Amino acid sequence: MNRTDISEIRKTFTKNSCAIDRFAACLVDDEKNKTFVTKEALLSLPEEELDRYLDIFHKALSGTLGKSLINMDFPKESEMGGPASELLALRDSALKDDELIEKFFDQIIANYPYDLRYYIILAHASYDVPGKAKDGELMDDASENVYEYILTCICPVNLAKPALGYDDVNGRIGELARDWVVAQPDKAFLFPAFEDRGANVHRLLYYSKKAEELMPDFTNALFGTMGPLSAGSQKDAFNTLITETVGETVNVDILKNVSENIGEILLENKNSKEPADVVELSCPEVKNLLSRSGVSDEELYDFDETYEQVAGTDKKIAVNNLSVVKNFEVVTPEITIKAKPEAVPLIEHKEVDGRMCLVIPITSQVEINGIPASFTRHSDDFSST
Repeated sequence: MNRTDISEIRKTFTKNSCAIDRFAACLVDDEKNKTFVTKEALLSLPEEELDRYLDIFHKALSGTLGKSLINMDFPKESEMGGPASELLALRDSALKDDELIEKFFDQIIANYPYDLRYYIILAHASYDVPGKAKDGELMDDASENVYEYILTCICPVNLAKPALGYDDVNGRIGELARDWVVAQPDKAFLFPAFEDRGANVHRLLYYSKKAEELMPDFTNALFGTMGPLSAGSQKDAFNTLITETVGETVNVDILKNVSENIGEILLENKNSKEPADVVELSCPEVKNLLSRSGVSDEELYDFDETYEQVAGTDKKIAVNNLSVVKNFEVVTPEITIKAKPEAVPLIEHKEVDGRMCLVIPITSQVEINGIPASFTRHSDDFSST
């Protein structure tokens, strides 16, 4: 799913155009017991309750693609009689099969690594997909098909924060009673994915509040896949691939070339007819990137094996998650220099008075500690202007 797909589904989480017809939910205590189970029509709820549920559903489709929101593919071998077919049966039941719902809740409880209270919400929806005009505008009166899906949210249940309030019985200000409150979801998923104006039953959209806590063991138990590396792990894997391939000390020119070539990849994507929200590189594509950046064929000889060990088989690295996309950072024990990626070609290294130095030309206004400054032409000193 891309940002446009996600945005379209989120727009149906409103009272006036709600696609969700019913939901099932259960409260899990800190000993993994179901203490409360319900199944209701969403729009039959009181208005205040409905607003809270819609807020939760909105949050479940929020965040940055490739970080908090992850497209996950089912392994082909797991689709026949595996997790994908089980989720499909649950969706097709429209939450009218209590046994399927109970089994689904039990599977989450058995595998979700959380020792405190939480609330599982399983929603079913049918969305009449409007047609699209040539200019891309949606035509509500020209529905093409029905996108039927389930949305699952796992929400922590916490005690409200201590607070003072007015006690009208005793006529005094005192500590308010603390109630259990359902928080925004920590984890959620939408199945099947909404792509090309319809359902893709081979994929789902997974949400994690904390991008670095994707819980691969949990997703493997539920979906048959450990999913991609987290955003931070992708960045670390990319850096490790470079040092494992070239050596712990990498030539500055290679690192500059890597930064420039990544910039070109992003620019090509931006200028394409259908730019991707997340640009991902496979093992061969990362290998080609390093080769174009000056890494020798000899150094790349065992790259495929290194990639498998560092990143994993069939794993991809999202260019958008790499640190060089935002900053080119040079760190020494005494000085840290940060440059925008497009300014990397300006940074040079030269030998000055017998020492290797970084040389950065001054092409515009300079500020030091927020104060405009200029450098004198024939002195090592600088003076404020």
